[in-house]
Amino acid sequence: MPGMTARSRAERHRASTPLELFFDLCFVVAVAQAGGRLLHAVAEGHAATGIVSYAAVFFAIWWAWVNFTWFASAYDTDDPLYRVVTFVQITGVLIFAAGVPRAFDAGDWTIGVVGYVVMRLALTSQWLRAAYCTRGAERRVALRYAVGITVVQLGWIAMLLLTDDTGGARAAVFAVLVLAEMSVPAIAERDRPTSWHPRHIGERYGLFTIIVLGETIAAATVAVQEALDEHRAFGELLPIAVGGLLIVFSAWWIYFAVPIHDYLRGSREAFIWGYGHYLIFGSAAAIGAGIEVAVEEAVGKAHVSDTVAAAAVTVPSALFLLTVWALHARHFKRDLAEQLSLPVAALAILACTFAGEWAVLAAGLVAAATVIVEVALSRRPAVTG
Repeated sequence: MPGMTARSRAERHRASTPLELFFDLCFVVAVAQAGGRLLHAVAEGHAATGIVSYAAVFFAIWWAWVNFTWFASAYDTDDPLYRVVTFVQITGVLIFAAGVPRAFDAGDWTIGVVGYVVMRLALTSQWLRAAYCTRGAERRVALRYAVGITVVQLGWIAMLLLTDDTGGARAAVFAVLVLAEMSVPAIAERDRPTSWHPRHIGERYGLFTIIVLGETIAAATVAVQEALDEHRAFGELLPIAVGGLLIVFSAWWIYFAVPIHDYLRGSREAFIWGYGHYLIFGSAAAIGAGIEVAVEEAVGKAHVSDTVAAAAVTVPSALFLLTVWALHARHFKRDLAEQLSLPVAALAILACTFAGEWAVLAAGLVAAATVIVEVALSRRPAVTG
């Protein structure tokens, strides 16, 4: 059996593998579960608690994906053992997805933590294999990852011992464990980064963005279809459907306007960019839930005002634009006009919240106009001194 050695950062034509794409698709189940629970929470008038639960659940989904993605970028051997261990990780993802409703609605993380244990046992074995097959600083990095992941996972298991009578202790422990999770890579790679591949990482994040946006379209389509079948409210639903599509299409266009791999030159840029995608992925998935809320409000099923229903779409849409600008697009802007286009668009989309039944359509038109402006600005001749 071949050893597990690091792949070269200079490797040409490094692309996502079919196994990585399969891994990503399995996360759709968990993303759909989180979005569905957010929909029900907001539609029932529990937006604040729903957003908090969604943020916690989506962090767990996103972080599991991040752990695998960066490891695979550095150590993907694609041999039989690697594939089998990845299948075990996928099994853990599906177990976690089954526990999302309980974690979301009742704060019961038991099934979710079991799924994480399965994923972490598999990932830790991958890091130990990498440590066994390497020497020196590279081996130390792999061992730090294995130890760090194991220690934090023990923390998640210990969190289950805290009962509801403990008050805010579980929430505090959850926050501490989140910080501990995100510190493991920084500690493990403090003196030597892993050999992740910039072009490959850029492609992996882009593909997961597509998958999340695809889930958003799927969820919104089902919501519109069910509303039409039950209520025949074509006139009320058409503006929401058109506006939702314009938002999602524009989100895709804006995210992929520039390639990111040339910016990811070192670990500092990569950490900030990679961690920041929690907001990009989370807001993209929340757009779908928001469109579903708007549909249910339009046909009288949601127990919220039209302003709250509109905000369920406009707030995550604006957050998506602002985060893409902050992490991604602003590094390639040439002047103030280009820099301001996305932040101004985000503010304009937020203002659409108060447009009543036309809010989603108005937000979609703003998003589409933003794409047109971005394209026009990017095609101007460069000013030379």
